[in-house]
Amino acid sequence: MKKIKYIKKALLVIALLAGFSAAAQQDQMFTQYMFNKLVLNPAYAGSREIFTVDLLNRYQWVGIDGAPRIITLSGHTLLKNSNVGLGAYLYRDEIGPTINQGAMGTYSYRIQTQQGWFSFGIQFGVKYFTFDWNAIDTEYPDAVFSPEDVQRLSPDMNLGVYYQTKRFYAGLSSKQLLENEYGSGKVDGKNTFTKLSRHYYAMLGMAIPIDEKIVFRPSALTKVVGNVRPQVDLNASFLFGDTFWVGLSFRTQRTVAFLTEFRITEYLRLGYSFDLMMNDLQLHNKGTHEFRLGFDIATAKRMKTPRYF
Repeated sequence: MKKIKYIKKALLVIALLAGFSAAAQQDQMFTQYMFNKLVLNPAYAGSREIFTVDLLNRYQWVGIDGAPRIITLSGHTLLKNSNVGLGAYLYRDEIGPTINQGAMGTYSYRIQTQQGWFSFGIQFGVKYFTFDWNAIDTEYPDAVFSPEDVQRLSPDMNLGVYYQTKRFYAGLSSKQLLENEYGSGKVDGKNTFTKLSRHYYAMLGMAIPIDEKIVFRPSALTKVVGNVRPQVDLNASFLFGDTFWVGLSFRTQRTVAFLTEFRITEYLRLGYSFDLMMNDLQLHNKGTHEFRLGFDIATAKRMKTPRYF
């Protein structure tokens, strides 16, 4: 038992170091990204043409103490003139002794094309980062080692473009444009700091009718961060009767995921995904679970159906 406990702690430390050095954990990662696009691309605001709210809770690497947990709450709508979309999202990202949370407001402007809409979007808000050394449970505490906790409030800005038709979408976005410093300290008498790294995203997807009740919906998401190897997420899914959705995803970090969504009512959607890592970490956790609730709030303008994106 002690050996397993030490292995879990070692894996957590490795994950923490990887998150800081490679910036891989600075921005949230979602398996159900195709239903949560506002947190990746501000130009998506208003694209559903109805007031939409999404609540997502992600439990990563269940069974490892201090493993990441991410909660996001987002909402967006289209204004009456059909050209302006507004939105906002809140998030809280925990991993071990670190907590990264913030709020972002969103504005998008849409231009109608012959086939669909092309939109530009901007997000602006604040991030609040904390690192609590007391949250690290050590069996043999070091009385000499007593570093100060890190607390840092910094502004943040994201930009994006997005194009959508009835059966196709594509988008490009960049997050954490300001690259603000969010952690600092002294190592061997020298000042050190950690900066927010810019993240670049490219996404696309389409809806291909198989027959009157079945639609094939492939999609892809690519994330690029500095010198880190790009992360690619490929998804293949099927929609049955505009009610039940099921699919599989493959991520380049040797991760396979199962996804499903069920439309409970015209305005309420329930989603779930399960990630399984195909590497040594699989032996020490029970996978990653992601739960999502989507609300399409009725307005004077009824939602167009079917709504594939």
